[in-house]
Amino acid sequence: MGRRKNLMESKGQEVLIRALKANGTDQRVLNAMKKVPRHLFLPEDMQSFAYADTPLPIGYDQTISAPHMVAIMCDLLKITEGMTILEIGSGSGYNAAVMAELAGENGKVYTVERIPELVDLARNNLERAGYSNVTVVHDDGSCGLPEHAPYDRIAVTSVAPEVPPPLREQLSKNGIMVIPVGTQYQTLVVVKKDSKGNITHKAMGEVIFVPLIGKYGF
Repeated sequence: MGRRKNLMESKGQEVLIRALKANGTDQRVLNAMKKVPRHLFLPEDMQSFAYADTPLPIGYDQTISAPHMVAIMCDLLKITEGMTILEIGSGSGYNAAVMAELAGENGKVYTVERIPELVDLARNNLERAGYSNVTVVHDDGSCGLPEHAPYDRIAVTSVAPEVPPPLREQLSKNGIMVIPVGTQYQTLVVVKKDSKGNITHKAMGEVIFVPLIGKYGF
């Protein structure tokens, strides 16, 4: 495990969790976010802002999502114990850690990152924070990760021009995917596959994410 939170960080996290609770975040998601030391997933010069509800730079023109956005996506995904989850866009590993908490010891998170330096960063951060049920893979996330499909849940942390067909295919029956979609304007979309394999899409509101780069991205 990495270093513990200092008093200021602990108070900052308490304020953050109260704000998320006031916004209606599910209690299981709040409990998971309480357990994840967000400061361990940030560069040293950003750690004093770890529990501010804002996106922060992690290098390579990428950001760690604002905590409220992590909470929103996890709420929409409805992750339960034992699920197998695919994340597209590892970043520094923070979002994967929160989902790993929700999936529990019997769950598994696979997270795909295209930038080699961030692959190493996410792996190191997750190891320091004590997460052994997360596997970080260097690949084109827009193609998914077919070798471990199907996935109960898929979380995409960068915006795509449309929902990539491979991700729809790799979503299990009764599965849920949350993905930002758009070009000029971005919309957070919940994709559901029913027990017969039928797909539905539901728009949840405007968001701002970095672009998904790859075969089925930009």
